[in-house]
Amino acid sequence: EEEEEEEEESGEDSSEDEDEAGKAAARLEREARTKAAMAARTPDRLRSPICCIMGHVDTGKTKLLDNIRRTNVQDGEAGGITQQIGASFFPNETLCDRMGSLLAKNKVAVRVPGLLIIDTPGHESFSNLRSRGSSLCDIAILVIDIMHGLEPQTIESMNMLRAKQTPFVIALNKVDRLYGWSEAKDRPFIEAIEEQDDGVKREFESRASAILLSIAEQGLNAQLYYRNKDPREYISLVPTSAHTGEGVADILMNLVGMTQKMFVDRIMWTPMVQCTVLEVKVIEGLGATADVILANGTLKRGDRIVMCGFGGPVVTRVRDLLTPRPLRELRVKADYLHHQEIDGAAGIKICANHLENVVAGSARPLPV
Repeated sequence: EEEEEEEEESGEDSSEDEDEAGKAAARLEREARTKAAMAARTPDRLRSPICCIMGHVDTGKTKLLDNIRRTNVQDGEAGGITQQIGASFFPNETLCDRMGSLLAKNKVAVRVPGLLIIDTPGHESFSNLRSRGSSLCDIAILVIDIMHGLEPQTIESMNMLRAKQTPFVIALNKVDRLYGWSEAKDRPFIEAIEEQDDGVKREFESRASAILLSIAEQGLNAQLYYRNKDPREYISLVPTSAHTGEGVADILMNLVGMTQKMFVDRIMWTPMVQCTVLEVKVIEGLGATADVILANGTLKRGDRIVMCGFGGPVVTRVRDLLTPRPLRELRVKADYLHHQEIDGAAGIKICANHLENVVAGSARPLPV
């Protein structure tokens, strides 16, 4: 009996040793793969930067995206409040079209293939969704209502971005609410403010300086973007109107300019897959699907992927890769485009078996 027990123990030890050796070999292989992928990066091939839009409830985040997309998602939301994360892709042509005259004026060429913008809820109950959205992004837009200044969720979002060291620009929204504002539809803000009466200019300056002061009280330096001589030290404040479109071109210009000048290293494309699950939903006709943000790399139909599940790892094969049409939201029910393979960055709906137990918010469904 003692001999049998000893044999069992030695058998267990050897299987544990084999497991450890297997893990070590896999770790070395993964490190070698990562090193090769990092060496293959080049500034000539950039991926789309991922931008997260954050702020207090009702500051006009979704409306701002609607203005860029020329859609109307916000009116279709329950009570006009965003309750889940949505991702929209803005192709290069749309960015160039919306920036218009500013491109020639500032002598900027748009080198990124597009911009992937993640819309997060501003309501205080959705703190975990905001955290999930902010941890995905390369750059962010923090929306502040010019009439209300800094509000609780604005400060919470600001602290999240600081904790994750995410660069951001501030959209000072609802400038069309200033008393006596005359509409200058879709024009750059500097042109729009020139056409206003002196009283409107004075009110704008006083409200903007009060907000700059309250941002300084939070320990951050900020300045109106057209007076900002040092974007690395000072956060740019871009006045916008989501209703009439003033300043929308300026905010896109700031996002594209910042990523192309200062964060090229962050947005170089690499073949290594980096991916995060936003949410898992059952959809009629498709079964359980996972909405994911593919930050980098390439996913193909038929890829074997491993995802984090409630009862351990979920190993499955990609049955289908769906994306919304360009300038549509990932969460709006509409006809999807089917793909054989997709390069990052993109918002994708993955159809596969056994997705019911996948943990939303988990990083990296890895191709095996």
